[in-house]
Amino acid sequence: FRSSYVGSGKLEGRRALITGGDSGIGAATAIAFAREGADVAIAYLPEEQEDADRIVKLIEDAGRKAVAIPGDLKELDNCVAAVEKTVEGLGGIDLLVNNASRQVWNDGLLNVSDEDFDATMRTNLYSAFRVTKEAVKHMEPGSSIIFTTSVQAYGPSKELLDYAMTKAAFNNLAKGLSGELLASKGIRVNAVAPGPIWTVQHVSYGEPEEKLPEFGADSPLGRPGQPVEIAPIYVLLASDEASYITGECYAATGGSGTGG
Repeated sequence: FRSSYVGSGKLEGRRALITGGDSGIGAATAIAFAREGADVAIAYLPEEQEDADRIVKLIEDAGRKAVAIPGDLKELDNCVAAVEKTVEGLGGIDLLVNNASRQVWNDGLLNVSDEDFDATMRTNLYSAFRVTKEAVKHMEPGSSIIFTTSVQAYGPSKELLDYAMTKAAFNNLAKGLSGELLASKGIRVNAVAPGPIWTVQHVSYGEPEEKLPEFGADSPLGRPGQPVEIAPIYVLLASDEASYITGECYAATGGSGTGG
């Protein structure tokens, strides 16, 4: 995705914060936004600094300003700081992509420890809620918030119960916020529900190892998608071309649908 996306000025002058922007869908979206003319801040775990450095360089290679924000978003202070550093570094915030997520497979309910459950809720739900709440304070009419949800929100796998719960909550939160914020501030809120997209998340405890060779093979297209293949959906929802779209969830599943 580093070389294939070509922009056309759809986000000229916009200022974006993308959580989990160092790899996978977040990184592809950051690059696409920059190539569409946006300045981009990425929030990421400190241990992912090497990956973040590569994405920062690609944003800058597109001629846009980049802000790198390391910090664990499970902590409230880091959620607030991510928005504050975006506003300070870019002069404001118009676009927010809540993408950071934790996905760790466990074989059924009885094998989900309290520690795993808590970490997933805090990484996914708490962080997105807190970052959104802080960002809205700085957003003007015409801004856009996008949640990365999942087909797991509609058809949860038994190995991903806690993860799937958070993605269903994202769908609900996007729908609920779209009414509240559209009425009061003119901020659009939408979600993107990827199906089997090949990211580092899947090889780092996101899927059982024995399932990796067949990942995405059961989709009608017969393969997993690549992050660059869904980045244009984020561009659309961030742009003025989606000025009449809010409270929606766009699925990209390789033809499998959402089952819901």
